[in-house]
Amino acid sequence: MIDPLVATSMLVGIFLLLLVMGTPIGLCIVIASGATIMLVLPFDIAMFTTAQKMFSSLDSFALLAVPFFILSGVIMNNGGIATRLVHFAKLFTGRIPGSLSYANIAGNMMFGAVSGSAIAASTSIGGVMIPMSAKEGYNRNFASAVNIASAPTGMLIPPTTAFILYALASGGTSIAALFAGGFVAGSLWGMGCMIVTYVVAKRHHYTNFFAVQKGMAWHVTRNAIPSLLLIVIIVGGIVEGIFTAIEASAVAVVYTAYLTLFLYKTLRYKDVPRILIQTFVMTGVIMFLLATSSAMSFAMSMTGIPAALTHLILGISNNPAWIMLIITVFLLVVGAFMDIGPAILIFTPILLPIVEKVGVNPVHFGILMVYNLAIGTITPPVGSGLYVGASVGQVKVENLIKPLMPFYIAIVIVLLMITYLPEVTLFLPKMLGVM
Repeated sequence: MIDPLVATSMLVGIFLLLLVMGTPIGLCIVIASGATIMLVLPFDIAMFTTAQKMFSSLDSFALLAVPFFILSGVIMNNGGIATRLVHFAKLFTGRIPGSLSYANIAGNMMFGAVSGSAIAASTSIGGVMIPMSAKEGYNRNFASAVNIASAPTGMLIPPTTAFILYALASGGTSIAALFAGGFVAGSLWGMGCMIVTYVVAKRHHYTNFFAVQKGMAWHVTRNAIPSLLLIVIIVGGIVEGIFTAIEASAVAVVYTAYLTLFLYKTLRYKDVPRILIQTFVMTGVIMFLLATSSAMSFAMSMTGIPAALTHLILGISNNPAWIMLIITVFLLVVGAFMDIGPAILIFTPILLPIVEKVGVNPVHFGILMVYNLAIGTITPPVGSGLYVGASVGQVKVENLIKPLMPFYIAIVIVLLMITYLPEVTLFLPKMLGVM
């Protein structure tokens, strides 16, 4: 048996070297994994086994939900849903200091949920709200920070592919329970951003309000409700057992296609090929990452890395509070360098057995894992949400760090709360009877 320290050094070393050289992350994973497996197997057997593991990891019926949810998200992104949700959010924020920033946060929470993408929410909602905020006298850096900080809420508020990947990697954790708990966690993230917004808006006198004209409320609500019903239909259908997550993903496609092609008429039939191509590309990337991540998991299990890591962490302390703190810090670091999909697929099989030994519920840990890794999408050095948000706001990244700091603090406070008070996120799954 190879020394796990040697195997870890080779796996991490090759991965980071290739990453620094600009190699796509999927290739970094599979090359590093293959090289590590060759420490214990001959070249031909190592290559054959790696390929076999990659293909077998995709032989899962549950994975059908991924392309369907991606397709429904792409349809929503291209179907002019963002503006309707922004107007709907403004109905509730018009008389609050910092009203436009509140509308941005609420818009990101709603659009991120229906699209399942933080980047899509940041681009669509931010593209509308940041120029509007700047025109009304808001500091552009602050308006961009609000947009960036609240965009990842859509990765937690269902439906979201991150929880589907976690359910797959964890060996069958209830998707309905993850969705219900994720709704609570994402809502708390958004509320934390709203509290920071209120304090900053009062300090900088962002008190310009907008009035709701007579008859406007009903018109705006009527336009927004069909989009918001997607969340109710999908999550409600899964929780009530009307359909499975896979069937729900197909329902999402049919429903979003009906909204954009027939009800709102914001898409035309000639747009369908372009939307399908976008879906094929995004699905291909995710499936390739899933396959390569399974190869890395196999390489780590072959060389004894998970057992060594378990022994190391449990050797530091048997106290669940300390173990959760160590894993939280670890995931925050991972999230700062790695996309959420491969991170979930690689580290769930390693970390879940550790936390289960100290009594942590798999649903609770899944919510924490997605929350931790979602933070990484808006933090340097790799956070895609940070750079996309800066581009949307037309500001420099270095000018965003200061206005983002209060939001980071609020988001981490919520993280600690849901980490050490499990019932905060588990009460809803238990109340709905899906745990």
